[in-house]
Amino acid sequence: MEISFAAPSSKVRAGAWVVAASEGKALTPAAVKADKASGGALTRALQFSRFTGKAGELMDVVAPEASGVSRLVLVGLGKRAALDAKELEVIAAKIVARLESLGEPAATFEVEVPKGAKVRGGEAAAHLAFGARLRGYSFDKYRTRNLDEYKRHLQTLTVATADAAAARKAWAGLSAVADGVLFARDLVNEPPNVLYPTEFARRVKALSKLGLKVEVLGEAEMKKQGFGALLGVGQGSERESQLVVMQWNGARKKGAPVAFVGKGVCFDTGGLSLKPSAAMMGMKGDMGGAAAVTGTMMALATRKAKVNAVGVIGLVENMPDGGAIRPDDVLTSLSGQTIEVLNTDAEGRLVLADALTYTQRRFKPEFVIDLATLTGAIVQALGFEHAGVFSNNDRLASRLRDAGRRTGERVWQLPLDPAYDKMIRSKIADVKNIGGANSGSITAAQFLKRFIEDGTDWAHLDIAGVAWQDGEQKPMIPSWGTGWGVKLLDQLVREHYES
Repeated sequence: MEISFAAPSSKVRAGAWVVAASEGKALTPAAVKADKASGGALTRALQFSRFTGKAGELMDVVAPEASGVSRLVLVGLGKRAALDAKELEVIAAKIVARLESLGEPAATFEVEVPKGAKVRGGEAAAHLAFGARLRGYSFDKYRTRNLDEYKRHLQTLTVATADAAAARKAWAGLSAVADGVLFARDLVNEPPNVLYPTEFARRVKALSKLGLKVEVLGEAEMKKQGFGALLGVGQGSERESQLVVMQWNGARKKGAPVAFVGKGVCFDTGGLSLKPSAAMMGMKGDMGGAAAVTGTMMALATRKAKVNAVGVIGLVENMPDGGAIRPDDVLTSLSGQTIEVLNTDAEGRLVLADALTYTQRRFKPEFVIDLATLTGAIVQALGFEHAGVFSNNDRLASRLRDAGRRTGERVWQLPLDPAYDKMIRSKIADVKNIGGANSGSITAAQFLKRFIEDGTDWAHLDIAGVAWQDGEQKPMIPSWGTGWGVKLLDQLVREHYES
């Protein structure tokens, strides 16, 4: 979709003309203008519709031929005091969904945000474009039949605003974030026979053109350094495991970077603790944490963020061949701690253990945040609306919660407590990799905490319920892979860590 910004004109000349009304059917000036240009078509339609102006509510009418446009769309903005950037993005996504269903190839958004809203002017226009861009995503590269059924019809979108220059400036940053979100979605949506560890690493390496410094450690180098936990997970696969390190140095001064670590299990069979076949479907998405880290680093580089940042992703396949790790095996992690493996399907925490140790020891970051589709238990606790956050630093956790509210990628904090440590106490090693039937997401976080070194601020995001969607689509997410985490982490950096 090609997106542009322009000053409002006296009359839109082609495509769908989208205007707005506040709650109570109060037409904005642009809507009054469109109504007049169409000979009162909106006024007549309102008399016979249930449209009230609630946020995201839509009404469309075929425009009279003399109006010069194909269709008029009226969108509700709801109550002015509740209208913020996030709500505008959702509204734009709903508009695009309607236009796609109608087969409209072009549209002009002349959605005037009323006084009293939390975001206005050029910034509001940019957020409308952002929501439209995320909704316009598709992943159809493997379809060969019935292509018209899946084709994206909306090709051009003009957002009319009195401050087009400010809109373009705001859009430069938001467009970079959208690029990162869509790249992360592509990674999660790819089939596992295409996106395995070395291919994932190759795609990240291609981001060097944005100014990212990318390094790839193969199995020989990781074995030399002592990545016993990560390599243990991958030893049952014919595909070589990889550790990918991304660096963005955008701050003027040298200093401790912010660091993001992602679980990248490109396919998870469960290993010798084999998953049932139904539970194995969708396990191509078990690298959603690594996808989010990659998309975040891409966004920071694209918008030239004034921050020093590091992204580290551990890429493996968890497969059950004759060389796979077994229940009862003991692995020695990069930290030197030994891990008794009692369930090979609790593998993501093994990958993260070594990736976290490597990141802390090499970069000594200001903080480290890891993201992982780690436990089914977090879905039982929070469903598909929130990710779980665990942290040893209340300020970092609070900042993540605030960023989540602003972006719609919401998190909910769960406890860390030494009382849970007894559940992962091993009889023969330093720690075991499962804690029993109860408190699964908490014991997984307690396990990871063992690999956080003294003085490191850390947060763990369990994104198992939000990295993909099997049920009802959310307005801005029209695909299985969500790209969850990119908006959240970019907002966190933008608000608190850019110089």
